[in-house]
Amino acid sequence: MLLWIIALFLFVLLGYVGWCLGAIRLGISLIGVVLGALLAPYFGHFFNSILSLLTITNPVLVWLLGPACAYLVIYIVFNVIGLAVHQKVDVYYKYKAGDLRMGLFNRLNQRVGVAMGLANAAAYLVVICWVIFVFSYWTTQMVSGDNASSSVKWFNRLGKDVENSGMAKVAVAVDSMPESYYQFADVVGLIYHNSLLEGRLSRYPAFLALAEQADFQDLGNDKAYLELRQRQPPFTEIINYPKAQQMLGNQDEVKQVWTLVKANLPDLEAYLKTGQSAKYDSEKILGRWDFDMNGALGLLKRTKLNLSGPEMQRLRIVATLSFSKTSFVATPEPDKLAFLKDFGKVHPPKKPKEPLTVETQSFKGTWTSDGDKYELSFPEKGQTTLQAVVEGDRLTITGDTFPMVFQRE
Repeated sequence: MLLWIIALFLFVLLGYVGWCLGAIRLGISLIGVVLGALLAPYFGHFFNSILSLLTITNPVLVWLLGPACAYLVIYIVFNVIGLAVHQKVDVYYKYKAGDLRMGLFNRLNQRVGVAMGLANAAAYLVVICWVIFVFSYWTTQMVSGDNASSSVKWFNRLGKDVENSGMAKVAVAVDSMPESYYQFADVVGLIYHNSLLEGRLSRYPAFLALAEQADFQDLGNDKAYLELRQRQPPFTEIINYPKAQQMLGNQDEVKQVWTLVKANLPDLEAYLKTGQSAKYDSEKILGRWDFDMNGALGLLKRTKLNLSGPEMQRLRIVATLSFSKTSFVATPEPDKLAFLKDFGKVHPPKKPKEPLTVETQSFKGTWTSDGDKYELSFPEKGQTTLQAVVEGDRLTITGDTFPMVFQRE
């Protein structure tokens, strides 16, 4: 087992180092190892700010390097302290204590140094197992078939060794990672192995406003990216896709996404598995809605009973031209945004034989609710308010010239 080979190497090496350097230096170094591991996650954000000012802009890399730098600084500080204390004690026994006491001290320092070296090895082994456990939780989920690189395969093998050896229990006992870290890994792994879930992900209520942003729409409509996802390449190939890198380089966008993800992780995972959201399903207007032409025309007939056949035919043509691509999107609190997309306005022909022309616009507004009844406000459209009612998977919007009926996407 590879992990036990590493453990044996650590104990032999650091036992010898303890014999050579002595108990004082290895004892203070042990304090540095323990405190570094405990404090690095809390002081890492100081180094994140420094790294973001440098050429490192990848938020994942910054997140990884921040705690690593904090650990290294703490470890170096305690080793410098250990060296300084050792030199002072060594000078005392060499020049002031006499040869006998110096000999006794050196023998004690070496022998206790071996014990301190072994204690350092044990601490290093715990830290190594924790690091392997934390990162292999991700890497084992980001592998499909035999597409992983050799380094990832070796790391996953180490992760299995940690699990099989029982050291995973030790790693869990000292683990300081938040629960959201592992929940997020579960969600990403679920999406990675099921590319069709990306469609469901885009319909999750908390992400509806994000999906209306240009960057996300551009990525979602990229055929090359969709083909890449379908063949399940290594995860690094997906995040290194140029458009994905562009989005990852936008720190404000990454923070916005992570804020939404972190606030909804348990519900998001359940939604991806079942298609049901315990958090948002009670608000019936939320989601994407496609225009229902037959439903809208049927509603028009029921509300205007005196329409003649030719008039109804004319309205059918106008509705088809105006609403063939119309859709509606409603996002949850706190913004409560409403998007009326590709809403058409028919202009009469300038000359008798010319066809009708259609101008499509998209409007952004807000919604308010009163049970199953809603009021929609689109300041750019001109109307003060529109009324909406949700009945199952049917959304009816009235108050405009032409009643609009939508079916849930």
